[in-house]
Amino acid sequence: MLKAIMFDLDDTLLWDKKSIAEAFKSTCNIAETRYAVDPVKLEERVRRNARTLYASYDTYDFTQMIGINPFEGLWGNFLDEGDSFHQLKKIAPTYRKEAWTRGLKDLGIDDPEFGYVLAETFPTRRKESPFVYDDAFAVLDQLKGKYKLLLLTNGSPDLQQTKLELTPELAPYFEHIVISGAFGKGKPDPSIFEHALKLLSVEKDEALMVGDNLNTDILGASLAGIDSVWINREQKEKTDVAPTFRITQLQELLALIEKVNQR
Repeated sequence: MLKAIMFDLDDTLLWDKKSIAEAFKSTCNIAETRYAVDPVKLEERVRRNARTLYASYDTYDFTQMIGINPFEGLWGNFLDEGDSFHQLKKIAPTYRKEAWTRGLKDLGIDDPEFGYVLAETFPTRRKESPFVYDDAFAVLDQLKGKYKLLLLTNGSPDLQQTKLELTPELAPYFEHIVISGAFGKGKPDPSIFEHALKLLSVEKDEALMVGDNLNTDILGASLAGIDSVWINREQKEKTDVAPTFRITQLQELLALIEKVNQR
């Protein structure tokens, strides 16, 4: 019998990809107004440069382990404890400016000062664009009080808390919020899942992990011996990582939980 449900945050409950896309769109539109550049091409070039730059820093292995992606680096402040976070905090302003400046340069615009303006605009626009999936609150309303709920998210504690502050209705649903940067390891490391089970005081067969990412949420749950639910909204092709269950909308989780409890 299920007693606890663990949820991923980004692109499971929060629609982070849409938030980032909207922030890029509105920031790139500023460049279109000033230089008549194609905003779609500029976004593509900034994303490409961001990925390349991000992977070039000494902090890359740490960000991979904790689970902080390049686009979070374009707006996070990383006001967290620890040497690696201090390095990220130091790198972030230069990284942002370089990603935008190089993106502009790829389109024939050599203007580092304007690159800085865009780099400083993007975080503001991201904070103005928080999105939660339409069915998230309805599902959480049905589960709250019936099951122990835990949020298990990769990332910088400062940045993930900022996301939750931008959508303050979300955090009260959860008895515990576990953030990889505070724990010291990120999904798919099984230890963070085992830590979550201890917080919930449940056995692994009494919990369910719900997430969108096969390589972190689903693989990690599998390594920890926890049944998983892959929410595949984008109808992606399956990979070598096999979830226990598959859904395409969060609303389907309610019927699935009933079915699991009847086994």
